[in-house]
Amino acid sequence: MTDQPDKSAFLTDVETLRARAKASLEDGAVTAMYRGDAGKTIELLQTVVATELVCVLRYQMHAIAAEGITSESVSAEFEEHAKSEHAHMLLAANRIDQLGGIPNLNPEGLASRSATEYGEGGNLVEMIKQNLIAERLVIEHYQELIRYFGQDDPTTRIMLEHILADEEDHASDMHDLLVAHEGQPFLA
Repeated sequence: MTDQPDKSAFLTDVETLRARAKASLEDGAVTAMYRGDAGKTIELLQTVVATELVCVLRYQMHAIAAEGITSESVSAEFEEHAKSEHAHMLLAANRIDQLGGIPNLNPEGLASRSATEYGEGGNLVEMIKQNLIAERLVIEHYQELIRYFGQDDPTTRIMLEHILADEEDHASDMHDLLVAHEGQPFLA
């Protein structure tokens, strides 16, 4: 017979939890058990906010600028992605607020705070490529952030995992559009 670990050793007693909850009320959602660095997390999430805002603007610009025989369906796809990126920005901005920060939505310096680029428009295929490149970039960026947060900040990690799943779906959509418009895969 093997000895089973005492799972109660991992649990904090209720009285201690109550005392902790009553202490440091000015810290809001950041409790004594938070293992992350709230300041560093806020700094990293400011980049996510800026990145998602730039993606919203790029997709919206592409939705408006799309021209050609199949532009209506592609424009609708760009519009859908713009809405999704806006939702991602709000998730990150709300997490910054939970951690005691103020999300930086200032348009001044937005491009330099973003991990991705705005883009330049162009024909339909060029716009699809710009969006696919941006999605691939944020996929790698968010994977790194997820590894960074690990178990130290599961709330932020889970939020980013949700966003990452959407971004991978967006990349797949852009790749499918590219194949449909070029007739061959852009990626090996």
